Amino acid sequence: MLRLGSALLARLARARPRTLLRRCGAAAAGGGEEQERFVFLEYEPDPAEKAAAAALRRARERELKPRRERRARGAAAAVPGMSDPSVPPSGVSCSGCGAELQCGDGGAPGFVPADKYRSLLSEGPAGLRGAVCQRCWALAHHGSALRLRLPPDEHRRVVSAALRRPPRHGRGPLLLYVLDVMELPDPVLPQLPALLDPDVPAAGVLVVGNKVDLLPADCRGHLGRLRQRLAAACARAGLRGAALVDIRLVSAKTGYGVEGLVSRLQRSWKCAGDVYLLGATNSGKSTLFNTLLRSDYCKSRAPDIIDRATVSPWPGTTLNLLKFPIINPTCDRIFRRQERLKEEATKTEDQLSTEEKNYLNQLKKQGYLVGRVGRTFQQQKSSAEIDFDPDLLSYSMDEDPRDPPKKHEEREEFTHNEVKDARWCFDTPGIVKEDCVLNLLTEKEVKLVLPSHAIVPRTFILKPGMVLFLAALGRIDYLEGEKPAWFSVLASNLLPVHVTTLSNADTIYEKHTAQEFLKVPMGGEERMKEFPPLVPQDITLKGIGTTEAVADIKLSSAGWVAVTAHAEEELLLRAYTPKGTALVVREPPLLPYISAIRGARIPGTPAYRTKKPPSFVENLRTTGSR
Repeated sequence: MLRLGSALLARLARARPRTLLRRCGAAAAGGGEEQERFVFLEYEPDPAEKAAAAALRRARERELKPRRERRARGAAAAVPGMSDPSVPPSGVSCSGCGAELQCGDGGAPGFVPADKYRSLLSEGPAGLRGAVCQRCWALAHHGSALRLRLPPDEHRRVVSAALRRPPRHGRGPLLLYVLDVMELPDPVLPQLPALLDPDVPAAGVLVVGNKVDLLPADCRGHLGRLRQRLAAACARAGLRGAALVDIRLVSAKTGYGVEGLVSRLQRSWKCAGDVYLLGATNSGKSTLFNTLLRSDYCKSRAPDIIDRATVSPWPGTTLNLLKFPIINPTCDRIFRRQERLKEEATKTEDQLSTEEKNYLNQLKKQGYLVGRVGRTFQQQKSSAEIDFDPDLLSYSMDEDPRDPPKKHEEREEFTHNEVKDARWCFDTPGIVKEDCVLNLLTEKEVKLVLPSHAIVPRTFILKPGMVLFLAALGRIDYLEGEKPAWFSVLASNLLPVHVTTLSNADTIYEKHTAQEFLKVPMGGEERMKEFPPLVPQDITLKGIGTTEAVADIKLSSAGWVAVTAHAEEELLLRAYTPKGTALVVREPPLLPYISAIRGARIPGTPAYRTKKPPSFVENLRTTGSR
């Protein structure tokens, strides 16, 4: 029977950010004694955040409306259409995912319904250019991913074939390896040498640690520590010395560090050869591709000609190569770019336009680190000329006004001289991670598991005999120890954390898995028939102090738990993840001082109030500073 503590909930409601707590009674196994169970749900934004989000969506809609209208003219219908195997493939790539457009197989990449496909072909050679396949249309407009029949190693084959091409411009390409910092140790980085042609080595690898905006700063200098963790991961993968060009920390979503990345590329690589974006699925390659497309890294006309890559939480969205031409960073262009960056760095938030402020504020709600990505070199568009036809504008009293016939809008294209010697930046399909929990989840479940906003750490103090659940995707049992220990959860704010006793844990999992209580997976008994069971792994840790975590227990891609214990205190833990997924003990931890980011203890519970650290905006002077 559900019981709500009104006083407790009232105190929680006054807290910002607030933790939503449900308190339930449960009979202990073998007796009638009632015990307390707590489930700590997601961080909830306040009404001001929701209003800012709505304002941002409206601003983005206005900005992208012309582009979407252009894509809509060449896009597939949002509903499934009929296939026609008699029509050959087009030889033209989808502008969203790179797959070859075709109408012969509805379950294959690049499918466009036959009627729409023939309609686009009737417009001539340019009819299919800029079109998107049915899957990209569904992802962009409905947030749903259509299932495709793909060989297990298809993404790896496409990437390897691209990297083994004969070298252009007399040298191998530069590789931008995009790595999700939360996924360390990265499972794909050690596989990088196998994808390359040993006879044509790459010119170098620049490792880009992405998604730093999602991680709170646990202490001063946390970015330097993250960079050291990345350098150690590169060394373990055999990537060191001249082969490792640099390591950069960025957020492709909020723009943090992107201007610095562009400057680094233009300073060292210039326009010497092609650049390939590589990495595992969901590392943020396509988001970075889109951000670079609207930066100083591409030719000035490219954003008006090349459509942005389709981005979604669903793994493996990009199916083939996408590209844009790299601008030649001449001395004059570099000088003008530096002048723009210096000027923008002197601005304060009060000097920004209302639209820029709204956009910046929304990014600050979504991430801890925010950057402003601008453009120095933009194509100047001529003002539109109005054709004046008196015959079309005049009408008699007994006639209705006549609208002039709409002229077919010609799609902009690069000239031959613009691209004949161009160097290109390629977006490649993500390498599928093996032993990853995302491979077991449905589309709705993936959206809940992958964090899209700044993670709010949730800290609990547990005694031996207590159990912590992260949804139904991970479980940690505190089996043996002399003193309580702190467990800090870093995962999507949409995933609930449940704390109970060891005697009740199995019963709770069997009763509430695939239900709203544990949230993921979802779908009831039918869903659990195909979902693998949790399998255990024993872990022994020795504490190093009450302010510093000893290790992270990484529950595949669902998140991790940082464990903090008293110095020299030995803990025996048992961690569970679904069968076939990877459980990693990460030593040293990624954010060792994360347990300090917490509020006061919630009376009568093992939980602390949550605390969301403030955001930081790069390249923007703080108001009131000199």
